[in-house]
Amino acid sequence: MALIPDWRLVLRRAYSVRLALLAAVLGGLELLLQFLAPERPDGAFIALSVAINIAAALARIVAQPKLEVARAAAAEQE
Repeated sequence: MALIPDWRLVLRRAYSVRLALLAAVLGGLELLLQFLAPERPDGAFIALSVAINIAAALARIVAQPKLEVARAAAAEQE
């Protein structure tokens, strides 16, 4: 496995990365709440996590103008 040349930029700017991290946090909250409040109905954070993961997948194929501008600026500095 090899990283893309501008991986740091993508990590900071890409919507797909942000959405994937949010989905991971929601999944962790769902797990934590099972222990802290077992009487709470399950599935709310999981449903949100699924929706956000779908959005993250779509964000991978949608043009992100701010990311492209940042990439062009980084290329000019090299």
